[in-house]
Amino acid sequence: MTYLTPMSYNSLLEILTYRAQYQPDKQAYIFLRDGEIESDNVTYGKLDKRARVEAAHLKSFKGERALLLYNSGIDFIAAFFGCLYAGVIAIPVYPPKRNQKLSRLLSIVNDAQPKLALTTQSILADIEKRWTSYAELAQLSLISTDKIERNLQDFLPHCITPDSLAFLQYTSGSTGNPKGVMVTHGNIIHNQQLIETAFAHNEKTISVGWLPLFHDMGLIWQMIHPIYLGTQCIMMPPVAFLQKPIRWLKAISKYGATTSGGPNFAYDLCVSKIYQEDLVNLDLSSWDLAFNGAEPLRAKTLEQFANKFTACGFNHKAFYPCYGMAETTLFTTGINKNQSPVIQGVKATDLEKNLILEAEINCLDSRVFVGCGHPYMDTKVVIVNPDTLTSCSPEQVGEIWVSSESVTAGYWNQPQVTQKTFQAYIKDTGEGPFLRTGDLGFLNNGELFVTGRLKDVIIIRGRNYYPQDIELTIERSHLSLRSNCSAAFSVEIEAQECLIVACEVERTHLRKMNTSEVVSAVRNSIWTEHELKVYGVLLLKTGSIPKTSSGKIQRHACRKDWLNKQLNLVGEWTLKDLDSNGNKPLINQDTASKPRADELLEWLRNYSCERINSRLIDERRCIPPHIVLDFGNRGLFGLQVPPEYGGLGLNNVDTLRVIEQLGAIDQTLTLFVGNHNVLGVRPILKYASQTQKQQLLPKLATGREIAAYA
Repeated sequence: MTYLTPMSYNSLLEILTYRAQYQPDKQAYIFLRDGEIESDNVTYGKLDKRARVEAAHLKSFKGERALLLYNSGIDFIAAFFGCLYAGVIAIPVYPPKRNQKLSRLLSIVNDAQPKLALTTQSILADIEKRWTSYAELAQLSLISTDKIERNLQDFLPHCITPDSLAFLQYTSGSTGNPKGVMVTHGNIIHNQQLIETAFAHNEKTISVGWLPLFHDMGLIWQMIHPIYLGTQCIMMPPVAFLQKPIRWLKAISKYGATTSGGPNFAYDLCVSKIYQEDLVNLDLSSWDLAFNGAEPLRAKTLEQFANKFTACGFNHKAFYPCYGMAETTLFTTGINKNQSPVIQGVKATDLEKNLILEAEINCLDSRVFVGCGHPYMDTKVVIVNPDTLTSCSPEQVGEIWVSSESVTAGYWNQPQVTQKTFQAYIKDTGEGPFLRTGDLGFLNNGELFVTGRLKDVIIIRGRNYYPQDIELTIERSHLSLRSNCSAAFSVEIEAQECLIVACEVERTHLRKMNTSEVVSAVRNSIWTEHELKVYGVLLLKTGSIPKTSSGKIQRHACRKDWLNKQLNLVGEWTLKDLDSNGNKPLINQDTASKPRADELLEWLRNYSCERINSRLIDERRCIPPHIVLDFGNRGLFGLQVPPEYGGLGLNNVDTLRVIEQLGAIDQTLTLFVGNHNVLGVRPILKYASQTQKQQLLPKLATGREIAAYA
């Protein structure tokens, strides 16, 4: 027997035990270290044995919570299942990077009160010294699971029921109040059944993924679903995909993957960062389900991706829009497989009033939405007026409410919020309980369309950011900015969600304010704490930011006023300035140069600590290819090339700042980068014709020719 539909099993552990018994030699996971080279793999038999070994080491912590601080890989997977076997409640979190603030991790620790943290020896060496600086972290038991002796001992797994708590999935909660979603074994099994049914998966399914395993999509689909099916998943680190998106598609091609996907931005990245010459020998004909979820779906993205990769065998019908969240374990709705996505035009003016009036997709006064499919099995989705808690009519936009066995048990240690969010009832019908998703949408012929967010959550590149978190960062970034007088919101620019931040300036600083200094401080702080690029920084006159009568910031009003040019600005910086008609973006190089240079300098300092070995460069008398590739991706080969040609557009002063920093890191790299920018690029900038510039600069600015040689 090679394939099992485990409808009757109570937990994922029973399924893993079955796989280890009847499919011990079948590969469960293959890991591509850099997105290309196989570095590790594990069979079901070896995975189960390793998980049990780690469980035997953890059994004294039964019922406690454990942080899982791992990069994506076998160590994380084994530790996760080891926790399940031992009855330890796993808390997947990303390992903190060097020089990164630990505020989010500390918030999770304060909320979950874990007793131990599991990681690898290499990560432990990086964090151990910083760990002792925080009382909350210093009291945790740190265990390197890759150093546990492989002696199974006499280990008996604890008794598990569908209601047993499996792990806590922490959302990007607001400052000081993160929320740990309590996912049970029953939730996991039910959601796996939903995914299997909706995706039409079977024993022939092959998955390829780059999603981080500490996020719900990476954890539930990429890691757990292959074990549920008894199939194979090929994984790569998220950074491997982000640095070079073609790696994702090449892995699909090489391994004949049938299922893969990610947030909308991943498909956009493939469209913009993969070049025509990269498509040689790329075969995507096996890819029959390309799911798209976790952030707003865009019809334009689907069209552009299909147009670009149809020649490689990609079928437009493979696109699979879907909708879900951590509070529903993962999957909630999806389309019918092998049917084209449903595209719906809605009149924009009516939509502002929460009314649905169909419009032509190409009409100027229309918003275009991609349908997210329908619920499966016992899942029910309804649209409810968020104010009156009564049912919405079909032509109304309302809050999306969900009822399903996949709806999780609530938020850890937050009974009041759990009651409000997970135990909602419709007033006029008495139906319930439902999960209040906080998302806005409507149903049309059973198809769910998501129109926005009831709360002000900002979604960029598939990740949720709460504006309160960003606003606190802004206000702490510079002395001239007022507390509780800032707003963070997103706007759509060139089919991308971009972050705009606004903050009032203290009255005493208005006359002597250095705008460039303040903007730089804001952008650097947001990048350091949230790893977010800022599109625009708006500095407002004291007392002018839109607020309610009770003093709450009106973010939507602030966004609207900025778009209508009605804010009382005393300073402004934007990455791009729109022309007089609000159309084609024009780069403001002088304004943008310093912040771009600051961002690059920060990256260089961090990168030099982790990836540059000057002694090795000298000994081998060559520059490692990965450095060349990374430098090209970060724009070091086009320091003064205008952004429209793919460069950074730095002025002379900022270019020298970058070269000086590089000189402090490695002289060979300084000479390499400097010669390329001075001798290779500058003559073309000064003397080449427009046609020659268009032909040569995009290749030179990104270092693509050099990278290919490397």
